[in-house]
Amino acid sequence: ARGVLRVGTTGDYKPFSYRANAASPFIGLDIELAGRLAKTLGVRVELVPTSWPTLMRDFAADRFDITMSGVSVSAERRTAAFFSVPYLQDGKTPIARCENQALFQTLAQIDQPGVRVVVNPGGTNERFARARLRQATITVYPDNLTIFDEIVAGRADVMITDAIETRLQQRLRPQLCAVHPEVPFDRSEKAYLLPRDAAWKSTVDDWLRPVLENREFARLLEKWLGHPW
Repeated sequence: ARGVLRVGTTGDYKPFSYRANAASPFIGLDIELAGRLAKTLGVRVELVPTSWPTLMRDFAADRFDITMSGVSVSAERRTAAFFSVPYLQDGKTPIARCENQALFQTLAQIDQPGVRVVVNPGGTNERFARARLRQATITVYPDNLTIFDEIVAGRADVMITDAIETRLQQRLRPQLCAVHPEVPFDRSEKAYLLPRDAAWKSTVDDWLRPVLENREFARLLEKWLGHPW
């Protein structure tokens, strides 16, 4: 009825959502799919900037109708929201400088005094690190767009993040290597975050299922993984 689909997105998570600066357009896999969803509904899309630390607060304030930004499904988020059917299986895995990847194969190897783990604030990466690491030094770095440069520059040793992100970042930064992304430390799913509205969830799921079943999603994922960021 409003004629607009309000989509919350962070702009700092390639290949899902990326914006170089406040004056730049959003691009990415979830941005393209947001446009397709809006077209299916017969409305225009409005991309609403949010961040990982403020995501659930912005969601509770009804700033957007759906979050499309590579959001991981978590029990904490489920207490306040619905999720669409999952569109990607993923999990947390390390990324480090290539010459050091043998040193960070396991959580036990990472959780050692003197190991510097960098995390972005407010999301599942920080929660994972704080729940499982007791001896390593955890540093919160506020900019998810440049956080991997901290490892390249030697100011951090390792980051634990989603396997799909480690695969992309090793393409973008040849000095870095994803550590066993095919066998992550845990298993998780990515889906679209939705208000607790059963009819709206059903609408989104009915749109998304054919995209997944006809391999269109797989094609788009490969397109954005290979994008010249």
